[in-house]
Amino acid sequence: MTAPKTVSYGSWKSPISSSMVASGGIAFDRPIVLDRDNIYWVESRPVEGGRSVIVRWSPQDGTADVTPASFNARTRVHEYGGGAFAVESGTVYFSNFMDQRLYRQDPDAEPKAMTPPAPLRYADAVVDRHRRRIICVCEDHTNAGREAVNSLVGIELEGSGLSQRLVSGNDFYSSPRISPDGLRLAWLTWNHPDMPWDSSELWVGDIMKDGSIAGAVRVAGGHDGSVCHPQFSPDGTLYFVWEQTGWWNLYRWRDGHVRPLHKMEAEFGVPHWTFGTSTYGFESSDRIICTYTREGRSFLASLDTMSLKLQTIDLPYTFIDSLQVSSEHAVFLAGSTVDAPAVVRYDLRSGDTQVLRRSTDVEIDAGYLSSPRAIEFPTEHGLTAHAFFYPPKNRDFRATPGEMPPLIVISHGGPTSATLSTLNPGIQYWTSRGFAVADVNYGGSTGYGRDYRKRLEGRWGIVDVDDCMNCARYLVDSGEADAERLIIRGGSAGGYTTLAALAFRDIFKAGASYYGVSDLEALAKDTHKFESRYLDSIVGPYPARRDIYLERSPINSVQRLSCPVIFFQGSEDRVVPSDQAEKMVNALRDKGVPVAYILFDGEQHGFRKAENTKRALDAELYFYSRIFGFELADSVEPVPIENLK
Repeated sequence: MTAPKTVSYGSWKSPISSSMVASGGIAFDRPIVLDRDNIYWVESRPVEGGRSVIVRWSPQDGTADVTPASFNARTRVHEYGGGAFAVESGTVYFSNFMDQRLYRQDPDAEPKAMTPPAPLRYADAVVDRHRRRIICVCEDHTNAGREAVNSLVGIELEGSGLSQRLVSGNDFYSSPRISPDGLRLAWLTWNHPDMPWDSSELWVGDIMKDGSIAGAVRVAGGHDGSVCHPQFSPDGTLYFVWEQTGWWNLYRWRDGHVRPLHKMEAEFGVPHWTFGTSTYGFESSDRIICTYTREGRSFLASLDTMSLKLQTIDLPYTFIDSLQVSSEHAVFLAGSTVDAPAVVRYDLRSGDTQVLRRSTDVEIDAGYLSSPRAIEFPTEHGLTAHAFFYPPKNRDFRATPGEMPPLIVISHGGPTSATLSTLNPGIQYWTSRGFAVADVNYGGSTGYGRDYRKRLEGRWGIVDVDDCMNCARYLVDSGEADAERLIIRGGSAGGYTTLAALAFRDIFKAGASYYGVSDLEALAKDTHKFESRYLDSIVGPYPARRDIYLERSPINSVQRLSCPVIFFQGSEDRVVPSDQAEKMVNALRDKGVPVAYILFDGEQHGFRKAENTKRALDAELYFYSRIFGFELADSVEPVPIENLK
């Protein structure tokens, strides 16, 4: 092996190309479904324009696509979707993205529409085999210009189009679950202004002979905190996850009484951004297989429902999601610092694991991979915040003596979400070129308990910004980064944190906003139903506290922003409309600050097309090279930068 060449940070030549990042992988959408020995999941494929495809794996035949090429298995309920399909005895029921109708696809047959053309959307379906119907969430957009109406409905399996409204009256519903004997239905519900992770309720009712629901009672939730992930065990006991103690822990409801199973300072639940989430399942009525998160890492465990003893299962994964369980196997999405997410089948008897499908087939030499380390750093008010730090890594290069690397601070979306430590080629793209990366789990992130998540309450644009800023300072003071080349980037809510950090702090020298919020008031006035009152909790009630919205909107403080920014936006984004970016670009242009803007036609909130992901990465790298004056190792398509001297 030849000795590493001495080349400045940012100019290292890397085998991890933008094309590899953009088209070398797929994204898995929730949920995973078990149907006898078959396993089903959804793949979002950038090389197919982001089309979502239902895939089946069987022990005999391996993997095969279920969804024909003309269909896209994706729902737009809550805009974020998830839970787009269900399976029963080999028949698949799914939402089609183009028309949002429900379709039935029998084995070896073409899909047939179950519902008529209408402005209705469906998600989170469960098959009610006792009454030959599907029970699911329905989002009704019939009254244009008015807020959509959500309910739980029953739809006949035979495709007659007949539906029966079962539960309605509240603003939101999710997670309909039927007891094994078919006599009871459990579901979650919540109302404005709450988000489901702030306050939600678990209800259960009797299913009558005519299919209607009667005798509904509230089991848990409400002012006692959020509840999520309800499931019936094989013996008909209702289990769920509740954060009564400040952590999302497992509980059960039996004979009218609620009992905790295993109190622990760990998260056995995840925030309800998408439908179809699952964090546990039943090997039998006596044994639960579950996953929990502690300090940013996921674990698989076995919980005895009699003794209530929890035993962690030793696996090499740091991320586990979408867990489904049968009497013999557990199936889940999993990844680690050296493995990108994959669908994994775990044998409950032997302990053997089998990878059924990897998110990417690209093999990256370990000499180009930066391993993250979890860091804690001091932040405002004597508190501690969290991040994953990735140092530059490329076996072929070393930096000029005395040079510190540029640092990219990533602010994740949500903001009620979290970043993970699984192998991410998008991060390795930067570290293999000589950038350090800090992926921050700022106050408000999930995975660290309710108190940590509540830090953002009323303080979005303050706590998250301070934590990103203090992470950068910590790494500069630790000799890990160049104070004159600090960059912040983020998407969606992370884009807002990026713009707020650039407008209200002076530590960062450049930024990249991916479909980020610049005008909080505009977001409060013009966004979809699910998030229309989200800002009440993390900013303040609108319009009563309009002053806060104006004060914390970067668009109103452009005069304080003096460093270069590049913006990326989808033309069909309903979550953060494109005029949010365009107002900011125009203001920076008029002020004379270097600015670049790329609008991707047809993209929504988050880019799904491989060519757009590639273009964005290359453009962002080119932007930094021009701003900080380093040479690129490879030729990339330039991006016009206004006001660049």
